[in-house]
Amino acid sequence: MVVLRGDTVMRSIVLLLAMAGMICGCDQFNNMSPGQKGAVTGAALGTGIGMVSGGSFGQVVGGGLIGGAVGYVGGSAIGNR
Repeated sequence: MVVLRGDTVMRSIVLLLAMAGMICGCDQFNNMSPGQKGAVTGAALGTGIGMVSGGSFGQVVGGGLIGGAVGYVGGSAIGNR
């Protein structure tokens, strides 16, 4: 039996929430604007990179927020061309 410690539990919860968000986002992906698609992709990448690099809970959430913001700006710029 695997026993999870405090940090591992928080990371697991964040990963599950990120996965749930991606699933919900992918369901509506075809109806999204380019900016929204960029935000979903950027948030997923930012959260994933934060998790893989072993960051703390705050760093992982921050990575997701920053990735989402950058993705939205990038997607909007590409969509306006």
